[in-house]
Amino acid sequence: MGFSNTFFWGGATAANQYEGGVFEGGAGLSTADVMTNGSHTVRRRVTWKKENGETGATPLCFGSAERHLPEGAVPCLLEDDAYYYPSHVASDFYHHYKEDIRLCAEEGFNCLRFSVKWSRLFPNGDDETVNEDGIRFYQDVFRECRKYDIEPVVTLLHYETPLSLSARYNGFDSRHTAMAYVKYAKTCFKAFDGLVRYYLTFNEINCIDAAPYVTAGLINADPQNIANAAFHQFLASALTVKEAHENYPDLKIGMMLAYGPVYAKTADPQDQVIAQQEMNKTLFYSDVQMRGYYPRFKLAEYEREGIVIPAQEGDLETIRKYPCDFLSFSVYSSHAVTVHEEGEQAGEGNGGTKAHMVKNPYLNTNAWGWAIDPQCLRVTLNTLYDRYQCDLFCVENGIGWNDVVEDETVHDTYRVDYMKANIQSMKDAVELDGIPLMGYLYWGCVDMVSNGEGEMAKRYGQIYVDADNYGKGTFQRSLKDSYHWYKQCIQSNGEVL
Repeated sequence: MGFSNTFFWGGATAANQYEGGVFEGGAGLSTADVMTNGSHTVRRRVTWKKENGETGATPLCFGSAERHLPEGAVPCLLEDDAYYYPSHVASDFYHHYKEDIRLCAEEGFNCLRFSVKWSRLFPNGDDETVNEDGIRFYQDVFRECRKYDIEPVVTLLHYETPLSLSARYNGFDSRHTAMAYVKYAKTCFKAFDGLVRYYLTFNEINCIDAAPYVTAGLINADPQNIANAAFHQFLASALTVKEAHENYPDLKIGMMLAYGPVYAKTADPQDQVIAQQEMNKTLFYSDVQMRGYYPRFKLAEYEREGIVIPAQEGDLETIRKYPCDFLSFSVYSSHAVTVHEEGEQAGEGNGGTKAHMVKNPYLNTNAWGWAIDPQCLRVTLNTLYDRYQCDLFCVENGIGWNDVVEDETVHDTYRVDYMKANIQSMKDAVELDGIPLMGYLYWGCVDMVSNGEGEMAKRYGQIYVDADNYGKGTFQRSLKDSYHWYKQCIQSNGEVL
């Protein structure tokens, strides 16, 4: 028993890291478009302005302790040479989409994941009419995929809420933003009918906790704001599923979870409790979207903290009635936790005990400190299937590296080794454990700007893009060694690793 004959092999991208063309085709700005570049040691920042003319930049991204812009500050672009906004050019897919799709087809892909930029269709997020230029661009992209028998998988919201909704309504803190999202989703279903069959509602929805601005457009994010945003995204997702089921029965609507197994570092029972609590923070989001209700551990936490779910009459019934059709997820690595030593990061457990994220002594790491875990896919697939008994889809898995061009190519043996181990882990879950799996999409099949660092130097792709951290370069595409390895893997349906 191996991978099915209908298994999806391919790659994944996101508009804010890949597309570019921010000021073309009538698009509006998104929250990602006012995020500066950063690096391994420097956080990305959101630029802002106050009515009195004061300007500045505040880190609101992953790894930042910041949760709010200064009082009275509104996120915006600043015409200041001190700031560079990497999403504006990214990998320039906007002008290279035909070439990129052709190269992916030649690699053997039968599936490509994209995201649609909401503010390319509705510049302010809640406009009365749609921007037809934006519709035509994505229609052209999806038709190009169909030309090569590539199935597009479309993420409706991938880390870029329309900036206007963020500034006016604090993003998904407001029900208004959720209803605007549903209108946008309905527009996509109608415009791309016959071109797209698989949609994901929200990318890595559980990252609202770690990066509320990036994930839900929150410029002010206390615990109640975050709970509001999570609820409004749950509701918007359910209403999107409802629309598909009632009017587009051929569509499949999935949720998308950022997942990474959490291991207790020691056999101390307290470490086991902490590991379980850390996993619950993630699984809460899939519990709601796949089971249709808030788990008791989350309701107990909200009660302790005085948080109120902003549900109106009928909302919880809608969420219960319209769970997602399948569960997609990203998985890159795993984490180890313990109560016995200080780590680089620490989080408060529900019992008040510090859960320290620490280095796993059994695993190596890449240059950005991410553990390379050859079993994380098997562990992930077993955990998720045991909990939900639903169709699963790995839509992100990959490794970032500071690639070096030698002899006009990149000899990325480290990427090939990573993929071999992860695909074998996935294969073990399918063959040995009997887990049903829809497909595997390698993250960043074409080099693109890193979300966390906002730089091109942290490359994931199998296709090299000649561009630097400031959007300078020819943007010429070339093939890395990993491209040829993955092509062979796909041709054998995962049998030749």
